[in-house]
Amino acid sequence: MKTNAGNFFEDFTVGQVIEHATPRTITEGDRALYGAIYPTRFAVPSSAEFAASVGLAPHPVEELVGFHVAFGKTVPDVSLNAVANLGYAECRFHLPVVPGDTLSTRSEVIGLKENSHGRTGVVWVRSTATNQRGEVAVDWARWVMVHKRSESSPAPETVVPTLADAVAAADLVVPAGLDFSSYDTAASGSPHTFDDYEVGERIDHVDGVTLTDAEHMMATRLWQNTAKVHFSTEARPDGRRLVYGGHVISLARALSFNGLANAQLVAAINAGAHVAPAFAGDTVYAWSEVLDRAQVDAPGVGALRLRLVATAGRDESMTLRGDDQKYAPGVLLDLDYWAFVPR
Repeated sequence: MKTNAGNFFEDFTVGQVIEHATPRTITEGDRALYGAIYPTRFAVPSSAEFAASVGLAPHPVEELVGFHVAFGKTVPDVSLNAVANLGYAECRFHLPVVPGDTLSTRSEVIGLKENSHGRTGVVWVRSTATNQRGEVAVDWARWVMVHKRSESSPAPETVVPTLADAVAAADLVVPAGLDFSSYDTAASGSPHTFDDYEVGERIDHVDGVTLTDAEHMMATRLWQNTAKVHFSTEARPDGRRLVYGGHVISLARALSFNGLANAQLVAAINAGAHVAPAFAGDTVYAWSEVLDRAQVDAPGVGALRLRLVATAGRDESMTLRGDDQKYAPGVLLDLDYWAFVPR
């Protein structure tokens, strides 16, 4: 056979290293399409002049552009036969991605666990994306539920990796030259900076975006994410196309501008869980909680650790979990990340 049916759970072994095809060059078209699909308004990726004023030239794209492109490279080998992407950990953005950069991705399998019913299993991988100079742009761990080729296949030895609960503030990588000491809050769209946010504070981002099949399928094609569940109505028993979890992340991040406009750069993703599936017709809202604050060794720069929660339908009570500690109805995404802000 010359076609690729994708890897099933039985095809993975702990320690396996996969070099993913194909390298992908970032262009200004990616910036434009990202802005067309997601309602993003953050000043650094929106304005070359603003980015230069804070020491970032050439003009970087949003961190999630690089993440989506790098992630998309892994799909044909890791999650083409996925049931769902389950979560993320230890994701660090090492340097800004700019148009002209070419990203290549490799992954190492770091864990395997067959599910009790024997039809699927969970695969953990650590992926690293490098640019054309061999510099690491972003790396992360994720785990995904993958179909087995045959229920009768023997289960592998269970290996569940130990992953950090969060990236330590001291391990955040500050982009070279970043300087917020002359930061223009009028241009950025908000007067609220580092000292205006308190640990425990919750922010309702108010606005909502209704998902459509056309937009999320365009997004997954843009990122060359070929997972069948995002495109084919025959891939799921219910005949519905599953919205790519990264699409929900980008929507929620864009919605967070209203209340966190100065959280300009995503520095790391500590943890992430796609709590429930999203489908066309769902209206996505978002709220954030300030989890921590940290000083950063760069002029005028601080870091906020934030929980970003996306919901299907607006929850003005901003409830994450019920009394039983289960996620509240409607929660789609629970994302824990660090962002650089002016102080």
